[in-house]
Amino acid sequence: MSQPLLKTIGLSLSFGGVTATDGIDFELAEGERLAIVGQNGAGKTTFVNICTGYLTPSAGQVFFDGEDITGLCPREITRKGVARSFQIPQIFTEHTVRECLLIAASAGRRKLGLFKPIDRAVNAASVDETLKLVQLAQRSHLQASLLPEGQRKLLDVAMALVLNPRLLIMDEPTSGVSSDEKHGLMETLMQALSERKVTCIFVEHDFEIVARYASRIAAWISGKIAADGAPDQVLQDPEVIRNVIGG
Repeated sequence: MSQPLLKTIGLSLSFGGVTATDGIDFELAEGERLAIVGQNGAGKTTFVNICTGYLTPSAGQVFFDGEDITGLCPREITRKGVARSFQIPQIFTEHTVRECLLIAASAGRRKLGLFKPIDRAVNAASVDETLKLVQLAQRSHLQASLLPEGQRKLLDVAMALVLNPRLLIMDEPTSGVSSDEKHGLMETLMQALSERKVTCIFVEHDFEIVARYASRIAAWISGKIAADGAPDQVLQDPEVIRNVIGG
């Protein structure tokens, strides 16, 4: 059996008297599309924050491609090959769409400098290719602040993809996006990930999106993974229906 791309052993973290992540043993294989679902406060974002270095667990370990990355800072984890996008897009609103990617690419490769033009510090062709991949090439000259929410989400993901990650973790990629735009957004994202051969985890509350785009679902209840498996299996689990879908 091949080594899991992401693995956690006994991962735990509490805030005061609340256990947000309770002894999580978890494995993710390369190529999977994992959706994490659960009610607010179930521990989903805490788990993602630990895996990406924004929180340090009180117990347990995180491994990426066999390497222990527990406690590394987000920048170090990104350079290992784990990228992230956020529920609220983290973009440079005062810059153009293309400049946002140039900044992300140069920062990721430690090539930001005072005296070197940013478009010469990185592979500008790779930046332009990434913009085409997420269908933002025609918007590349626009100031990022002018983009509608769905395109801001795409830009946030593009800024992660330009770093050439092996794993992308997306926190609620369709939140704040109109129902008419959600499926188009996810189609674009999933096609981009497939073309780049990037494994992904996405936290999501829209179960129609989850059922359509996930190859696997992990359902969280009270800091634990209560169900983990194929979408049709997890979405029909009585505990998931009672505490997640219908909660």
